[in-house]
Amino acid sequence: MSQLLRSLSRLSIGSPNRLVAVVSASPAAAITNQFHTSSTLSKKWGNQSSGPKRWLPYNKIVYPPQTADEEPRPAFVCHQKTNIKYSPKKMWYVASFVRGMSVDEAIKQLSFIDKKGASAVKETILEAIELAVKQHNVEFRSNLWVAESFCGKGRVFKGFRRHGRGRHGEVEYKHVHYFVRLEEGSPPEHYYPGREPKSGEQMLQEWLESMRKRKVIGSL
Repeated sequence: MSQLLRSLSRLSIGSPNRLVAVVSASPAAAITNQFHTSSTLSKKWGNQSSGPKRWLPYNKIVYPPQTADEEPRPAFVCHQKTNIKYSPKKMWYVASFVRGMSVDEAIKQLSFIDKKGASAVKETILEAIELAVKQHNVEFRSNLWVAESFCGKGRVFKGFRRHGRGRHGEVEYKHVHYFVRLEEGSPPEHYYPGREPKSGEQMLQEWLESMRKRKVIGSL
């Protein structure tokens, strides 16, 4: 008991008199209320440890047969990786980076990005390629491109970090879910329609047109 009191007093949590009353009543409860342990964190996941459940059912949709004059519907596969120990704000940059790329180009580019999120995205795309070939009758594994790539916020656990003079700061342990949809065929030339890059001549003409439309307020 004395060893436990000495260790807790070093952490500057409460007064010694209050600690004696709390520890004498229930030592285990006092420690559990102040600290996040591995067993406590595992209990908080509950039934949500598998992550979101609305993305993968898109793979089970059965479409009606198409007529001869309709444009062939390309095959696609949806895949996800859940509960990644990474910040959603950091993962957004990696998820946006690979949109509109072919799978070979996306894997090649992600191999040179020294970030934890890039390796998770790369693993997810590779797993999605295997699913497309084995379960969705995609003939050529290289004939796929990243049609959708985005992330969502996962569980956030809160802890504390000791500071000087008896103070403490809050720490957030964030998790992220990553979602990807691969589509059969060649990627489009411009992923975002209407936002194609402009040449220098086009930008010059737009600037001249804006200058000609200027007005002098309050003039004759």
